[in-house]
Amino acid sequence: MKDVLISPLRDKGDPHISGPVLFFVNPAETAIVANTAKERKARRHFLFNSNLFELENENTSYWAGPALGAPMAVMCLEKLIAMGARQVVVYGWCGSLVNSMKTGDIFMPTWGHSEEGTSSHYPLPYRPESNPSLRQQLCTYLQERNLSCRQGPIWTTDAPYRETYTKVEKYAKEGIMAVDMEYSALCTVASFRKIHLCAVMLVSDELRSTPWKPGFKQKSFKVKNRTLLLETAAFLHSGLLD
Repeated sequence: MKDVLISPLRDKGDPHISGPVLFFVNPAETAIVANTAKERKARRHFLFNSNLFELENENTSYWAGPALGAPMAVMCLEKLIAMGARQVVVYGWCGSLVNSMKTGDIFMPTWGHSEEGTSSHYPLPYRPESNPSLRQQLCTYLQERNLSCRQGPIWTTDAPYRETYTKVEKYAKEGIMAVDMEYSALCTVASFRKIHLCAVMLVSDELRSTPWKPGFKQKSFKVKNRTLLLETAAFLHSGLLD
């Protein structure tokens, strides 16, 4: 667009991203990623107030994050794309809207219903969806490691403290399975910029329960979170992607 004032750029000193990116949005994963990156002697690069780690071996992959909320997540994604990212897997948590999906289950969103304020600035003539091939490749990889996945639409909101029982019931009846804070914006930007993006999420709480049922403090959740995060990273570094 010719009237855009600021375009994302790869600046002098920025790496050229030549492999897939694991983009984690939740600050809770920072220590796991940073410690693992240090063990693997990964290079650290600038990414606003976030991190970008470059892991070199036979295959090169990248870990970026955290970036909580749609505006910050999109800023980081735009920068990653400007540096060359073409395949991005988002890792995060979500709340379940359906009784059949419990804390600790794995969810891979397809399309997102936006109640965030960022995606509307990236107009598209169609509803964006995660890349089917990338999503299915990751889902198959995880299932082969006994990590079964559910797939379906998600609701993205800027206001987690304004999620209401009325909205939860309404969206659940419409077939929307989960809620998060970044996905619809990231999916929109990926479609707008014509890159491949999918997301894998761990269910951290159950919103259909009365009262609300959080599970992210449970030890079993933390163990599975680490396992899923590192298995997703291993997939991206494996060279199995088409």
